[in-house]
Amino acid sequence: MRSDFKYYKKIVVKIGSSSITHKETGGADLIRLEKLVRELTDLHNAGHDVILVSSGAISVGLKAANIKDIYYDGSGRKEEGPDEKLKIKQAAAAIGQARLMMVYQKLFAEYNQLTAQVLMTKRTVLDDLNRFNARNTFDELMKLGVIPVVNENDTIATWEIEFGDNDTLSAIVAAITDADLLILLSDIDGLYTNDPHIDAHASFISEIEHLNADVERFAKKTTGSRVGTGGMATKIHAARIASAAGTDMVIANAKDLGNIHRIVDGAEIGTYIHAEKKNDFFVQDYLKED
Repeated sequence: MRSDFKYYKKIVVKIGSSSITHKETGGADLIRLEKLVRELTDLHNAGHDVILVSSGAISVGLKAANIKDIYYDGSGRKEEGPDEKLKIKQAAAAIGQARLMMVYQKLFAEYNQLTAQVLMTKRTVLDDLNRFNARNTFDELMKLGVIPVVNENDTIATWEIEFGDNDTLSAIVAAITDADLLILLSDIDGLYTNDPHIDAHASFISEIEHLNADVERFAKKTTGSRVGTGGMATKIHAARIASAAGTDMVIANAKDLGNIHRIVDGAEIGTYIHAEKKNDFFVQDYLKED
């Protein structure tokens, strides 16, 4: 089945904050971003439609504004409470998203590749007209040969309308665009029977044909990054969405960004989760408002 990936037309790639920012500072890792852009452009040159779901805006924004602790503003004044924390994150997202997109535009331009920014919230998907318009926008961008860069609109997102993690967002994007393959790049090789960071005897799972209770049990709510927002549990939730929508999915390690083209070429890298398309699938059913 993996050998079929090379024939897939539409591919969504998700990359997390920890994979494109420096651990020490939170600033953009330009070397890794350049490699990512080169990989995606080459996929496009090979005839694939490519969509990138990229985290990193808040991390880059915090670094740019010199906010070392999210509870502090740039002057060092302490801000109390979750509302103040949210305001700082939203401001950081506004700064960081612009900077991150500027970097993407510059790097893609070096390969003569058009790109575009698409920002979404949960309401983009829950509202029928917004969802229809989003799909049309993606379709037209694909026709124009553009590689869209997608992120959650963290500048305006609050708990009522946020996806909460880009694993879920990437699966939603895959669903509304009828993508053939979703590649989730993480700081782990794939799904294990237990968290390999704490259990040396955890076994790697290379392929999942059916998402069941055993798989749910293996998913741990852990993340190896201070800037990430999800762990394996969010990836399994994303897999439920993608699989039901008819999209194959691979969870793989972002440490070597060359894994992107190797996965598409059919290499047995990461955990491959088979699509099990549901005839009654409605993407909005997976994002009910609280």
